[in-house]
Amino acid sequence: MKANRNKTIDISIEEGQTYLKRCMTVNGSTSLENIMDKIILGDTYHVLQWMPKAFVDLLIVDPPYNLAKDFHGNKFKKTSDEQYAQYTENWIKQIKPLLKENATIYVCCDWQSSCVIGSVLKQHFHIQNRITWQREKGRGAKNNWKNAMEDIWFATNSKSYTFHVEDVKIRRRVNAPYKVDGKPKDWEETETGNFRNTYPSNLWDDISVPYWSMPENTPHPTQKPEKLLAKLILASSDPGDIVFDPFLGAGSTAVAAKKLQRHYIGIEQNEQYCIWAEKRLEMAESDPSIQGYQDGVFWERNTAKIQKKANK
Repeated sequence: MKANRNKTIDISIEEGQTYLKRCMTVNGSTSLENIMDKIILGDTYHVLQWMPKAFVDLLIVDPPYNLAKDFHGNKFKKTSDEQYAQYTENWIKQIKPLLKENATIYVCCDWQSSCVIGSVLKQHFHIQNRITWQREKGRGAKNNWKNAMEDIWFATNSKSYTFHVEDVKIRRRVNAPYKVDGKPKDWEETETGNFRNTYPSNLWDDISVPYWSMPENTPHPTQKPEKLLAKLILASSDPGDIVFDPFLGAGSTAVAAKKLQRHYIGIEQNEQYCIWAEKRLEMAESDPSIQGYQDGVFWERNTAKIQKKANK
C-alpha cells in the first residue's frame, strides 16, 4: 500500500489496458493527421521510416545513454564511443528528413555521452549551445565526484529558428536590492521577499527531479521533469507547433507540450511506459499546471510554493 502522499503513477500493464488501447501502431506510410497528438507504440527505427516528411517544429530527443540500463525489460548495453556514435548517427539520419527547415533540436545526454553526441550533431546541424542542468539526485561515489549533472545539446536545422527568451525568464530572489530614488531598480518587492525576473543562462539549477509526492512521478528510471521540458518547448516553439519525441519514455515531452498548447507526437516501444504516459496525458486535461512554472515565469526551487501561499 502506498502512503497517502505518494502520488507515483505505477499502473501495471494488466491494469492499464484501457490506456494502452489509446496508443497506435504504424506499419506503413501514414498521414500527419493520423498521428497528431498520439503516442505510437513500436520500435523507433521501424516507425521512423513510415513517418511523413518535414512536419517537426521542435525535436526533443532523450535517447538511452551509453550506460548499462534496464528499462523495465528493455535492456541497453554500454558500448564503445565509436559504436555509440554510430547509434547516434543512425537515428539522426532517419529523423532529419522529418524536420522543417527552421526546426530546433534538443538532445539529452550524460557527461560521458555528451562529447560523442555533440561531435555527431555538429556534422548535421548548427550547434547553438550546450545546457547543463543539475539533477539534484545522484548516487554517492567513494572514489569519484558524485554525478549530479546532465547536458542538453541545443541545435537548429538552419540559421533561421524560433527562440522566445521572454517566455523562459527565471524568477530569482534578490539578496542585495538596489534602489533608485527609494524605489526598486529592476526588481519587485513582495510580502514574501524581493524578486527579479532574469534572463536564463545555459546552467540550470532550478530543476527538481520527479519524486514520489509529485503527481508527474512514475517508476521510470530516467524520467525527465515537466519543468525541464517546458523550458525547451516555450523557448523554441509557438502554440500549435508540433513537438516530436522519438524516445518518449514515460511521456514528459508529450505532457508538457499538451499543457502548453502544442501538438505532440511520440514513439515508445515499452507498453508499460506508454500506459503511464497516457495516464499522465489524461491527468493533464484537468490539471495543466507545471511544477515550478507559475505566472509566466520559472521559479527557483521552493520559492513558488511560498508565493502561492502568500496569494491565498
